[in-house]
Amino acid sequence: MCPKSPEQASVVEEREEKSAEFEKLIAPQAGPRKFNIVYFNLLTFGYWHLAGAYGLYLCFTSAKFATVLFAILTYTAAEIGITAGAHRLWSHKAYKAKLPLQIILMTFNTLAFQNSAIEWVRDHRLHHKYSDTDADPHNATRGFFYSHVGWLLVRKHSEVKKRGKTIDMSDMYSNPVLAFQKRYIVPWVILVTFLLPTVIPVYFWNESLWTSWHITMLRYVANLNATFLVNSAAHLWGYKPYDKNIMPAQNISVSLATFGEGFHNYHHVFPWDYKAAEMGNNRYNLTTKFIDFFAWIGWAYDLKSVSQELVVNRMRRTGDGSNLWGWGDKDMTEEDRTGALVTSKSGVE
Repeated sequence: MCPKSPEQASVVEEREEKSAEFEKLIAPQAGPRKFNIVYFNLLTFGYWHLAGAYGLYLCFTSAKFATVLFAILTYTAAEIGITAGAHRLWSHKAYKAKLPLQIILMTFNTLAFQNSAIEWVRDHRLHHKYSDTDADPHNATRGFFYSHVGWLLVRKHSEVKKRGKTIDMSDMYSNPVLAFQKRYIVPWVILVTFLLPTVIPVYFWNESLWTSWHITMLRYVANLNATFLVNSAAHLWGYKPYDKNIMPAQNISVSLATFGEGFHNYHHVFPWDYKAAEMGNNRYNLTTKFIDFFAWIGWAYDLKSVSQELVVNRMRRTGDGSNLWGWGDKDMTEEDRTGALVTSKSGVE
């Protein structure tokens, strides 16, 4: 990536100055607000989910096995487009990718269609900057439904609009791959997200158009809700071995659905780690395996991580103690030892 020009640097400085003028928001925070429903979004999301539910029914009644398998493969590709692309590469710059990998990830990201990657990155950087406050686009302080999908059905909070303008996005707008996606987002989404996944089963193995369309919708809403779970469930339920003072938590179920994005307490403490989890947690982290493979062939590079010493020190300082394996763990505090109840003692030490 090229260094910022003097003009770009000036814009960034101006944004930082504006950001410094704002009132400090301390999570969890959610002030009173009026919700203005966006009825187009409400109807669109409603149709998508009804069509997806019918697609699930067709999976068990009339869809060909090849169609279901194809849906699983496209789900996987789309999810990688979000996790390895929009999230770890572009939002957090946790690693760098050469042009061929960026094109693959942009295409996979389009398959997932959660706005353009540039818009996704802006919202996600804002989410990390002001997590679980009114400046967070999907503020989990407002509950499961709002943070899961409700935020997409209403007008943005004024704090989101105001503070979103202060987020530096110059690196995204100067990326030609993402600029291409944003410029041609409508035809690109029609082709990649909906048309090709529907036509391929019809053309190659004679699936019915009706069934193929609804299986495509099932796959699409499954990808949507997997991402939504990171914003909702992973901010409401789970343990917090790295920082007990924030809402994001470790949620294995979310990690399974999102190929490794549910280790959310760790991720919010160390957002630049390309693994988004301590030691990669590779049993549930297909995204890390994907990045590691492309690092092996040289298409991914400058993979950023966190030293074990830094992780352990942070856990000891702010963690909730849920990282202990049991009695005798070296990180067990003296308070835990002396406060433990030991019954039926044998009298032999």
